[in-house]
Order: sequence, then C-alpha cells, then structure tokens
Amino acid sequence: MSDTTTPRGGIGRIVAASLIGTTIEWYDFFLYGSAAALVFNTLFFPSADPLVGTLIAFITYAIGFAARPLGGVVFGHFGDKIGRKKLLVVSLLMMGGATFAMGLLPTYATLGAGAPVLLTVLRLVQGFALGGEWGGAVLIVSEHGGDKHRGFWASWPQAGAPGGNLLATGVLALLAAFQSEEAFQSWGWRIPFLLSGVLVLIGLWIRVSVSESPVFLAAQARAEAAAAQGVKEKAPVVEVFRRSWREVLSAIGTRFGENISYYILTSFLLVYVTVHLELPKSTALNAVLIGSAVHFVTIPLWGALSDRIGRRPVTLIGSVGMAAWAFAFFGLVDSKSFPVIALAVTAGLLLHGAMYGPQAAFISEMFDTKVRYSGASMGSQLASIVAGALAPIIAVELLKDYDSSTPVSLYLCVAAVITTITVAVTRETRGRDLERSRHEEPAAAPAVPAADRV
Repeated sequence: MSDTTTPRGGIGRIVAASLIGTTIEWYDFFLYGSAAALVFNTLFFPSADPLVGTLIAFITYAIGFAARPLGGVVFGHFGDKIGRKKLLVVSLLMMGGATFAMGLLPTYATLGAGAPVLLTVLRLVQGFALGGEWGGAVLIVSEHGGDKHRGFWASWPQAGAPGGNLLATGVLALLAAFQSEEAFQSWGWRIPFLLSGVLVLIGLWIRVSVSESPVFLAAQARAEAAAAQGVKEKAPVVEVFRRSWREVLSAIGTRFGENISYYILTSFLLVYVTVHLELPKSTALNAVLIGSAVHFVTIPLWGALSDRIGRRPVTLIGSVGMAAWAFAFFGLVDSKSFPVIALAVTAGLLLHGAMYGPQAAFISEMFDTKVRYSGASMGSQLASIVAGALAPIIAVELLKDYDSSTPVSLYLCVAAVITTITVAVTRETRGRDLERSRHEEPAAAPAVPAADRV
C-alpha cells in the first residue's frame, strides 16, 4: 500500500475519528475502574473491611475483561466480513449506552442484591463492546496510514486510552474538589456516567463520516471474486487459530506486561494511596491526571520512533524499563509527597507508552487482511483476561495478605520480563505491506530510507 493513498476526508480525519471514539470508549471503561476503587465498594458491595469491599468491586471490574474476548470474536468475525467502520459504530453505541445506564442504577441500600447484579450485567456489555473497539479502531487507521508512517498514525488510537483515563479521572477529581464526601457518595458519582451519553453522540457524529479501509475493500473484492468461482473461505476466527496461532501468542505476550503495568499504575494506585497510605483520594486522582496528560502526548512520539528504529526496540525500552521501575515506583509513592507520587506515576506511564505506542502497528502487522480484525482482537483481548483483568485483584490481594508493596513490585517485574522475552523472539514487522500475505513477505522488514521517515 502506498503512502500516497488519500482516503475521503484524509488520514487526519480517520485518525481523529478513531482517537475520539477510543477516548470515549476508554473513558467509559476506566470510569468503572476508578469508581470501583472509590465508591462502588460501599455503594454496591458494602463490607466491614474496606479492602474486602474493594476486592469484590474489582472482581466485577474483571468481569468486563472476561467479556472482551467474546466481543473480539464477534466483532472480529463481522469486521473481517463486512468492514471495520460499521462495527466501530456499533461498539460505540453499546459502550455508551451501558455506561449511561450505570449512572441511573439504584444502589445496594435501595435495591439490595439486585443492584450489584445489574451493575455486573452492564459491565459485561461494556467489556463486550470494548473487545470489538480496539481492533477496529487501530486497524482502520493502520490500513489507511501507509507502510512508512504506520507506527505514528496507528499510535493515535492508542492515545485514546490515556485520553479516556484523563477525562474520567479529571471529571472525578473535579467533583472531588467541589463536592463534599457526602454529596459525592450520594449523587455526585453519577454525573460522569451520565455525561457519557453526550460524549457518545459527539463520537458517533464524527465516526459515521469516515471512509472504509481501502485495504479491507481490496481484500473484500478478491474474496467476492473467489466466491464467484466457487471458492469457500473458512470463518476468520477458524483461520486465525489454524494458521496464525503463533501470532496470537505473540500478541498476548506483547500485551502482558503493558496491560498489567497500566492497571497497577492507575487503578490499583487509587486503592494503595487512599486505603493503605490513608491519603485523600484527590492525591491519587491528580497524580494519575498529570501522568495521563504526559502519557497522551508521548504515545504518538513512541509510535513515530518505532517507524525509525522498529517496533521491537521501542517496546523493549518500555518493558525492560518497567521491570526496573516496578521497585522504584512504590518507594516513591510511599513518600506520601504529592509531587513525588506524581513523578512516580508519570515516569511509569512514560515507560508504559514505549510498550503501548508501537503496539497497534506491531500487532496489526502480524496478521493478514482477511483475518486481521479477528487475530488482532483475539490476541489483544485474551491478554486482557490473563493480565489486565486480574492485575488489580492480584495486587489488592497481595497488599491485603502481606501489608507491603514488595510482592506487588515483584508481580509487576515478572509481567514486564514476560513481555521482554516475547518481543525478543518475535519477528520485526516494521515496513510490512498490509496488502500482501505474510508468506509473501521477505525474510526481514525492508529498511525505511531516512528521507521517508517521520
């Protein structure tokens, strides 16, 4: 695919549509994680022990991750069959609708056991929608963006994760600053969830105006021509596990340390600071707010660097760095000094960005077009179960059992080492032509001339 490809509305409009959509969807998803750490433990899962209530709240948080692979399979199948754009619209509507409904839920004090049940069902809908969102958003940009600058362009939807976290944390921090604890517990927590309805309308308006991926349209035309000659293709998910299972494992390993580190640095931090260190929740929220702002800006820079030196070297900078930072992080947070805590979070998220920025292009380039949505979604979302879903639960349990951050640091370090080993043995993908089959590619990715680099 040539870099001269100019879709309707331009690559900028494609990137904007994906970025805004992923920001809104991650806002919805992360909002639940922040609320689980701050209010859901008392409003929906009351317990005499604050850590036990928080642990139960995080279990329902993890249930959302459990639904993500199913969403990846369903959205991946139809995304590979009928296109990326249509499925992105559906995922946005599902996620926004579930989040808005959460803001209307009665609490345990009003409805009893029915309240956490309804909350859990809506969390499942969130997870299912997000399972289809990531693959579609990064693919529609990757397949529009050309071969030479794919790392840069595809990293922008990745920036939607810190963008959503920034938005969710910012709204919660604003409410915490201007509301009393009683008002926030009573009704203030509902405001960020209801705000999702407005954000979805904005995202939908932008997302429906973009064009379908030209790489997908070309592959669809070839499939239709083959079908006219009587050639039948297997379902994309079957083909993924039949021909690309190694790439699925590579995607899982690549995401493992990245996924765990993100939820330790953000969601678990809220618990650690407010419950273990007994500091105001605004301390943790504002630290994550500052870190997320830096994270948002630097993710595309890491993506651009991967266009110059490769996906693997940039990812290894992040994973090796995170393995070391795992031990420094909690030492700095234990200082109870806000500037030092903010520095710890920001540095951690900067290293996370080195893993996360190139990831969209890296994983997209592992799969062929006819199974790319399915393969990328399955690899990514299976990682979310074994990594991100369990990270806050394992971290809270370790803190509860040992009353120390050292076991959590060891857990984070091991996760980063697993990603380091995976990436070290995975083939470099920079410069791959996405219209060609993997079997047609040369043994090594072609070098990118300096004049053509970002």
